[in-house]
Amino acid sequence: MNENKFTLIEHLAELRKRLFIILAVAIGTSSICFFYVDRVVQDILKPAKQLDFVYLSPPELFLAYVKISLIAGIIISSPISFYQIWLFIKPGLEKTEKRFILASLFTGAFFFIAGTTFAYKIILPITIEFFAKLKIEDIEPMISFGSYIGFISSILLSFGLVFEMPMLIALLTRFKLISAPTLRRNRKVVILLVFIVAAILTPPDVVSQILLAGPMVLLFELSILISSFLGKENRQENTLKRISSSSN
Repeated sequence: MNENKFTLIEHLAELRKRLFIILAVAIGTSSICFFYVDRVVQDILKPAKQLDFVYLSPPELFLAYVKISLIAGIIISSPISFYQIWLFIKPGLEKTEKRFILASLFTGAFFFIAGTTFAYKIILPITIEFFAKLKIEDIEPMISFGSYIGFISSILLSFGLVFEMPMLIALLTRFKLISAPTLRRNRKVVILLVFIVAAILTPPDVVSQILLAGPMVLLFELSILISSFLGKENRQENTLKRISSSSN
């Protein structure tokens, strides 16, 4: 009983240590980013060259800069954050699980970067150009910088998270919580859910929702292929285990 309590206390202390390192590094990188935030803002404004921005309250521009710095700091410090998470979960994993989880972390980071890059390079310019063409002579657009930051943050984060779908399906398949046949049988339901999720994640406009739902459907089809491949590996491992146990 005392040993179990001691082990629990050790785990909590280790968790607190890892979280402290993650928080400290994120704050440090965010502070550094704040001194170079003007350069980041220039890149943020590139997709909206045809728009003019204002700020509607004295602290709005400063708060927007703080938000940008925090997001940039978290992104830059993410490799260290992932490494701290890995160090925390590593002792409780078997050898094969360690390899798979480590590969999943790298793959997840790749897909997230791919999603945000896709949104920044393709989706944002299309979306902003569409809305910019809606202006009429009697109504001049006055877009606050804070609102623009909120808009692009939701778009980039949504696409980054959505591109994690193949990695998530791979994890669920590897741990035998889902299978490719199940995904195929429920394809229509999933596609309906895709459009619902796209409506929730994106700003309230049809263009952004369609631009997000399209890649989500393609990623779902890719996820089925990945699940099918991993399912075959699971069946082969089960066969080898049965052969090994029967021989013993």
